Amino acid sequence: MSLRILPFRQYSDHDVVNLYALENNLVLDSTTGTGGGDAGVFVEVSAGNFDNDPITYQTNSYLGDTSYPFLGTTEMYPEANLKVTGAGSGVRPLGLTLFQTAKNDENGEKLLYNPTKQTELQAMLPGQAVPIATKGIFTLSKDAIAGEALNGSLGLGSGIKIGFETADVGQITGCLPTDDASFGSVIGTGTRSNVGNTTDQFSGDYIVVKINC
Repeated sequence: MSLRILPFRQYSDHDVVNLYALENNLVLDSTTGTGGGDAGVFVEVSAGNFDNDPITYQTNSYLGDTSYPFLGTTEMYPEANLKVTGAGSGVRPLGLTLFQTAKNDENGEKLLYNPTKQTELQAMLPGQAVPIATKGIFTLSKDAIAGEALNGSLGLGSGIKIGFETADVGQITGCLPTDDASFGSVIGTGTRSNVGNTTDQFSGDYIVVKINC
């Protein structure tokens, strides 16, 4: 998982939506992978029909071999029907994901069979609803930002919107605060450097944003 969202953040649980699962094509194969399954991805609703049941049971090889006879059914994997995907250019997002969505840990072991480690890694399984923050203050790394915006349009006081080259990855870019697509503003910037001989996983440029989706 790339570190799009850094530890400093302020938000209320009342502003967190726990209804939508990430589209399966964006799920990370492992927690060391990067992509649309990262934590800190800005997302939009891709399936929001509340007439459907909250979950359906799917045939999913993630459970293991589904071809054994006498099981009664192979549809055993529960999956939320409401879905989100990475927000595209011009879209006002629902919010940003607080957890990653992944299948396996860094050793290739299924998180399905190790819920304690799943919790420690702040990960959701495929088909599980991922917490999405719609409002608050968050610290974002360069991995959450499209192109070179961190060194250009994303300055102190600028607005933020979904970037232009980010069809499925939900990254942001800078804009005027009056832009119709703006859903927040930059309230701080900074750079964290390595100290000593140990590599700091949080090193690099970052911004602090206030969002209200």
